[in-house]
Amino acid sequence: MSGSSPRPSYAALFRIPHARRTFAAALTGRLSYGLVSLAMMLSTTHATGSYAVAGTVMALFGAASVFLSPARAALIDRHGARRALIPMASLYAGLLTAFAATAWRPGAPALVIGALAVAAGTCTPPLGPTMRTVWSRLVPDEKLLRRAYSLDGVLEEVLFVSGPLLVGAVVQWAPPAAAVVLSALLVWAGTLAFALSPPVAGVRPAEAGAGRDERRWRGGRALAQPVVVALGVGLSLGAVDLLVLAFAGQHHHGADTVAWVLAALSLGSAVGGLLNGAVDWRLSPGARLPLTAGGLGLALLAAAFAPDLGTLTAAVACAGFFVAPALTTSYLIADAAAPPGFRTQAGAWVNTAVNAGSSGGAAGVGLLVGQVSLGYCFAISGAVSLTAALVSLRAAPTTAPAAPVPPAVRPTSRTSAAEGEATPEDAAPSRL
Repeated sequence: MSGSSPRPSYAALFRIPHARRTFAAALTGRLSYGLVSLAMMLSTTHATGSYAVAGTVMALFGAASVFLSPARAALIDRHGARRALIPMASLYAGLLTAFAATAWRPGAPALVIGALAVAAGTCTPPLGPTMRTVWSRLVPDEKLLRRAYSLDGVLEEVLFVSGPLLVGAVVQWAPPAAAVVLSALLVWAGTLAFALSPPVAGVRPAEAGAGRDERRWRGGRALAQPVVVALGVGLSLGAVDLLVLAFAGQHHHGADTVAWVLAALSLGSAVGGLLNGAVDWRLSPGARLPLTAGGLGLALLAAAFAPDLGTLTAAVACAGFFVAPALTTSYLIADAAAPPGFRTQAGAWVNTAVNAGSSGGAAGVGLLVGQVSLGYCFAISGAVSLTAALVSLRAAPTTAPAAPVPPAVRPTSRTSAAEGEATPEDAAPSRL
């Protein structure tokens, strides 16, 4: 451990040189991801008049964003964050702007809109994983690093709650495509400020010859445990959104009540994430991870017996309490397991698992609703998370991962120090 205090506070993170500026820039860019899905969906519906086309376009955009995330993270590991992120964000923002221009008025061709959406999704900058890599380089203390990851996850949750509210404000006075333009501006400005900050200059290309280490690392089980849990959490959460909507309809509540229930889920996740970062755990991350996934599963099983919306809200809030800790711990394990030069990719695999799981959970439960009772659907979603917890026990590494190495003693790359002192290497959601 470094000479930091035994119980460093969250405020200690912002006393680290350049941390406040770098984190604020990353959050600005990531706010774009809270807007973009709803903005693109509304724009496509406005332009084509078809919900089916809008759904297809969003599925294509999401697939390109999610499943190519590890490949984009590999570019950052291979070429350095600054060299990879700026062109990536510029191309992504440009394609979003082209999408907005095409979808600004009704009558736009669906094929062109779809092609632009796929192209934009292919270029989505992995700001979340890269920021987590920067945290792992900036923070020498394991306890403080857990606080950094927890705060990162909680604020990301806030961004995804506030993003749709911004879209709603924009469409009051402009076409939905204007919200897509706003998303493009946020991601470009935020990524540029982030990439030009001194700590990001240290996220440099992997050492020459590291490919052999990469092949050995990928052949092991280092990422099995965090990826399994992230996938299970994503599947469960993807199901919950639709199940809450169906439950509200079944009990004759308006759609506005759904927002409050899902807000309780986010609030529970925020509280759980902050407490997870503040507590000095005796258990190792590998031992805690199955417990968080199991807690989520048990809370969703309890939701299966909810007789009314108030009880369901309480159960969903309890489920949320385990979400941020599960994902934060998954990222910590992935970061500790990855060799130097591959941490961004490690975080991106966890990120891909939770996002792919969320999409799969929504699709899967959509087939079940109407076929079986909602209670059984909630129970199945809880069982998925419990299964992930059990599987992760078997996937846990037999040896504990090494604690994060302080930046001062981590190996540096051969990139000249003139490109920016600070910290070499990598990491990138819930989400993008």
